[in-house]
Amino acid sequence: MCGFLGGSSSFTCHNAFFFLIYLQAAEIDPPESTPGPPFPVFTRQEVARHHSEGDRVWVTYGSDVFDVTDFLELHPGGKSKILLAAGGALEPFWALYAMHKQEHVLELLQGYKVGELSPEEPPLPTPGDPYGGDPPRHPGLKVNTLKPFNAEPPSELLAENFLTPNPLFFKRNHLPVPTVDPATYRLYVQGIRGRALSLSLQDLKSKFPKHKVTATVQCAGNRRAEMNALRNTNRLGWNIGAISTACWSGVRLRDVLVHAGYKQGDDGHVSFEGLDKDQNGTVYGASIPFEKAMDPKGDVLLAYEMNGEELPRDHGFPLRVVVPGIVGARNVKWLARISVGPEESQSHWQQKDYKGFSPAVTWDNVDFSKAPAIQEMPVQSAITEPSPNALVPPGELTVKGYAWSGGGRGVIRVDVSLDGGKSWHEAKLTGEAQSPGRAWAWKLWQLKACVPPGTKELNIVCKAVDTSYNEQPDSVGPIWNILGVLNNAWHRVHVSVGED
Repeated sequence: MCGFLGGSSSFTCHNAFFFLIYLQAAEIDPPESTPGPPFPVFTRQEVARHHSEGDRVWVTYGSDVFDVTDFLELHPGGKSKILLAAGGALEPFWALYAMHKQEHVLELLQGYKVGELSPEEPPLPTPGDPYGGDPPRHPGLKVNTLKPFNAEPPSELLAENFLTPNPLFFKRNHLPVPTVDPATYRLYVQGIRGRALSLSLQDLKSKFPKHKVTATVQCAGNRRAEMNALRNTNRLGWNIGAISTACWSGVRLRDVLVHAGYKQGDDGHVSFEGLDKDQNGTVYGASIPFEKAMDPKGDVLLAYEMNGEELPRDHGFPLRVVVPGIVGARNVKWLARISVGPEESQSHWQQKDYKGFSPAVTWDNVDFSKAPAIQEMPVQSAITEPSPNALVPPGELTVKGYAWSGGGRGVIRVDVSLDGGKSWHEAKLTGEAQSPGRAWAWKLWQLKACVPPGTKELNIVCKAVDTSYNEQPDSVGPIWNILGVLNNAWHRVHVSVGED
C-alpha cells in the first residue's frame, strides 16, 4: 500500500520508523517549531494559494498549517502523491493509509508547522440549488464537472489497491444525488400477471440470501480525453480513472425476480429506474437483457454494501444495481423500480446515449435506432505510473497499471513497450483468482524494466489480451466516435529520462 506523507508500495510503519532514523542520522532534520510568539493565523483560502512547488507547498492537518516543500523529495511515496494534498487538508489522504497516524509520523509533521487555521464557517449551499444537498467528496478526486458531480481518482492512486477505497471510487452522476430515508425506502418490483412487490430495505436483507461479488465498474467514456484530443466530442473529458473496483454485497436480482414470479427461460429486458431526477421529474433509467438478469452465473446484485460498508450516497445509497461485466451506465443507483418487458428501457440514456458508432457518423446523420445499447465492454488497460510527461531517473523503471475485460472474460496477459511498440515485455499480473467466465474484476499489473544508458525519453505503451484473445487496437483514430465511448486503444505515456 502506497503511503501518503510516509509510504510506498513496500513502505510499512516499521519502514517509517527507520526512515525517521535515517533523517536524523543524515542530519536532514525538519525545521524546529518556531519559539516565542504564537503562530500566525491563516484562512483556508490563503493555504490554498500554496499549491505548487513554485509557491511553496502548504497543507493542513487538524487546525495546523504546515509548509512541506522541503519534504517533497524525502517523501518515500514520491512527491507526486504528497502534491495531491497541496493547498488542502491531509486528513482525506491519511484516512486511506492508517500508518500515518503513528506517533513518529505526527512528530515529523510538526517540524514543518508554519501557522494555524482561523475558525471558519462552512460555506452555505446556494438557495434553490438542486445540487445543494450533494454529499462531500474526497479532495483528491480530479473533477470533470461539479453539477452534476463527475470525478475520477488521480492515476497515481488508481492501481495502489485491488479494491478501490470508497472515497476514491470514480463518481459518475447524471442528476442531483437524492436524499433517501432508509426507514421509509421501498423498492417496487413489477411481477407477473399484475402482481407487484413493495420491498423495504429490511425485507431485502431478511428475506433473501446475502451474496458478495467483486466487480469492476467502468464508464463507457473512460479515456475519452484521448478521443477529444483527436477530435473534440464536447463530452466529459475522462482520463484513465473512470473505472474502479469494489466488493459489493447484497441480494441477487435473480432471487427477487423469482420471488416476483419470473422464471429462467423467459425473454425480454429488465428495466431499472432510479430515484435521481431532474427538475422536470425525469428519472435516470437503463435496462439489461432478461437472460443476464436471470443467469445464476451472471452475479447481478441489488447491492446495499460496498467494500464492507453501507453504500455511500454518491454510489447509490441505499440500494443500487451492480451488473458485473457490463458498462457502468446500466448499474443504476438509488434504485426505485424494476420492471420486465419485451422492450428495452425507453430512458434517454438507453435509447439516445451510450451507443457506439462508426467514425463516419456525424451529428447530422446519426440514427440512434441503428446502434445497439452498449452492454459488455471491450478489453481495456492503462498505465497509472509513471505519469505523462514525468521525469524518471535512469536505471530501473517500474511501470504500473490496470487491465480489465467485459463479459466475464479474464485478462491473461498485459504487454508493455518502452519504445512505442517496437519491442515488448510481459508484465506481472496481480489480483484475486476468478472463475472462468466470471472474471468480473480487473487485474493490476507491474513491470520492472531497465532503461538503457543514454536514453533521453520513453514512449511507454500497454495492451491487454483477454481469455478470448481479444486485443486492444493500436490507435484511437479508427475507433473515434461522436459520443467518445469505448476507447480501448493502446494506452501511451511519454516520459523524459534524467536526473531531477
